[in-house]
Amino acid sequence: MAIDGKILARAKEKLEEKRKLKEERYERRLEQAYAGAPQIRVIDAEIRQTMADLVGVALGMNNQGSEEIRSRNLELQEQRYMELRRAGFPQGFLDDEYMCSVCSDTGYDGSKICRCLMELYKEEQRKALSSLLKLGDETFDSFDLSYYDDRPSADTGISSRRIMEIIYETCVEYARKFGKKSMNLFFNGAPGLGKTFLSTCIAGVVAGNGYSVVYDMAAPMFAKFEGAKFGHAENPEETRGEVKRYMECDLLIIDDLGTEMRSAFIVSALYEIINTRLVTGKKTIVSSNLTLDELRSQYSEQIMSRLEGEYQVLTFRGDDIRRKKNML
Repeated sequence: MAIDGKILARAKEKLEEKRKLKEERYERRLEQAYAGAPQIRVIDAEIRQTMADLVGVALGMNNQGSEEIRSRNLELQEQRYMELRRAGFPQGFLDDEYMCSVCSDTGYDGSKICRCLMELYKEEQRKALSSLLKLGDETFDSFDLSYYDDRPSADTGISSRRIMEIIYETCVEYARKFGKKSMNLFFNGAPGLGKTFLSTCIAGVVAGNGYSVVYDMAAPMFAKFEGAKFGHAENPEETRGEVKRYMECDLLIIDDLGTEMRSAFIVSALYEIINTRLVTGKKTIVSSNLTLDELRSQYSEQIMSRLEGEYQVLTFRGDDIRRKKNML
């Protein structure tokens, strides 16, 4: 499972914010305790001294016995507790426990990302996707098959609703079982049939399971590749970082392929994306309003052979749902 460094950095910032808030709350409680029971301040100073004495013993700088120091520390802790109770403070008022007992609030369990930081990572990933995709009710549960005609087609004998039901079930299963053995998907079909909607649903579920997901429209994605290649981006370092995310994320979703300006560079960049991700085992979903024949006239045979041979092609059928919704 690849970790998106940009998203992880945000998660670490959130963890640090939570640590600081916790420390600030503790400091406020401590000041309340000192104001209500001044002797606690004196006791705390003595406790800190016992800790320093223990360090001195460990470094060979203190001849006092460590057991004696620990015994004194426990006595002071008990005195502190009694002073708090006499002053009317509730039990546990000055307990300063870690938010996470596994990693002691560092975010790492040994060399592994701790579950507490991973939860923040997932949350930041969902926020990033929500901001980019403008998420609303895009969930599998809200996908409405009733917008598709249930009359059998004259050419196939299968209704568009049945075709879309199969595509829907394929997407649900894909999202639920996403992993190293997952296929790459290629969505094609006319505008307004749910390609972006189902891509968004998949992105939400896969990201929620901790995988790194990057979504972008084809045109701005290629613009970033061009900016990184020729160095004319406003922020070259950030642009190179975005390109790296495209290549290394667990799931890349390229929406609206075919709407970008045609050029030899874009054909080359698309081949690099598709081929590199195939070689490295990274998964990709590509969607386009163009037919396979239309795409073939726009891109190289190398690209088309990979899209048709290495991707599961799902052709969306039906009438424009957005238009139907506007008519209601």
